[in-house]
Amino acid sequence: MSEGVVRSVGRSGARVVAVWLVQGGLAVQFAVGGASKLFGVEAMVRMFDDIGGGQWLRVAVGLLELAGAISLLVPRLAAVAAGGLILLMAGAAVTNVVFLGTAPTMPLVFGILAGVVAYARRRQLVVLVRR
Repeated sequence: MSEGVVRSVGRSGARVVAVWLVQGGLAVQFAVGGASKLFGVEAMVRMFDDIGGGQWLRVAVGLLELAGAISLLVPRLAAVAAGGLILLMAGAAVTNVVFLGTAPTMPLVFGILAGVVAYARRRQLVVLVRR
């Protein structure tokens, strides 16, 4: 093998590992966040009381986060899951600013990371859509 081929394979392998690390980290984060909402952790109950949308919203967001976490680990679903999580994090960022008066830093970071996954997995999305 030529040196250029070896370098190309090395970069590609590193990219795949990096994307999986981001997907895995996001999956853990959203699984923990979703579970805390579904199990009614006191801080989550209080936060959704402060938002004023009702506890049904806490359950709905928890289900969406958990579904997104699981779907991030399925390569053919990862781009769609990441897209949904981007929308969820956009809503969380707006909610933080408008209703909670807090900085939207974490939802924005998670949304950007989900955007990285959506971009990296876009080819699997095309395959899913074409079938």
